[in-house]
Amino acid sequence: MSSSKVRNINMSTSSTSPVLAGSVGECCVKGFKHEGEPVGRIETIADIRTYVSGPPANTTGPKKVILFFSDVYGPLYINAKLLQDYFASQGFHVMGLDYFFGDYMSDHTDKPGFEVLPWIEKKMKTAQETTPKWIDAVRKIYGEDAIYFSTGYCFGGPFTVDLAATDKVAADEFRNLKKPLLLSCAETDQTFPTEARHRAENILAEIKATYHVQVYSGVSHGFATRGDISVENIRWAREQSAQNTINWFKRFSVTSS
Repeated sequence: MSSSKVRNINMSTSSTSPVLAGSVGECCVKGFKHEGEPVGRIETIADIRTYVSGPPANTTGPKKVILFFSDVYGPLYINAKLLQDYFASQGFHVMGLDYFFGDYMSDHTDKPGFEVLPWIEKKMKTAQETTPKWIDAVRKIYGEDAIYFSTGYCFGGPFTVDLAATDKVAADEFRNLKKPLLLSCAETDQTFPTEARHRAENILAEIKATYHVQVYSGVSHGFATRGDISVENIRWAREQSAQNTINWFKRFSVTSS
């Protein structure tokens, strides 16, 4: 996960620059479906279907809004809904835009001749074009006094580093960070391998960024959203990643520069 700030958008977390984090691959499609009962709702914002999950009724203080940038399964997949609901239960308004417009990679992977990269390129172009107007619309809903955070997974990771990013996270994008950043990483991740992670850490240290890097052993890319929660270590890593994301947000919820 990673995050960025547009006006009041504080850096959060990214499980994902030469290029440091690579394109979506086969590992981005595999995963396990989770079970639960979503409590959010689907609204249309800036002509984009959006999963909206609100905080408990007794939540006080300034409005805190999380922009949720999903993986290739989309924000309306059960796993994503449950994760967004958890974030909301901790006192946040959570908004997950469907920049895939209902056309997810999982709908195509079993089709003969399906090519991942052309699909990714097409979807990234659409997402880049539609996300800015969606963010503007969300800001109009919650106002300039709200505190905005972002969190992204896989395909959505670059949007938290740079809302106009490509499908790869480049070194310059880490170098240009101005807001706090949490990297929640898998030990095994072909899209963000150890060497690339170390280079990102060196860049963040060099520019004296406010950042934190956490690496979970024994898990692979996608653990935070599609991990096999029947395995204790994966379940623990998933839960800790979500909890640490919220703790990171809360750390920067008191004031906003």
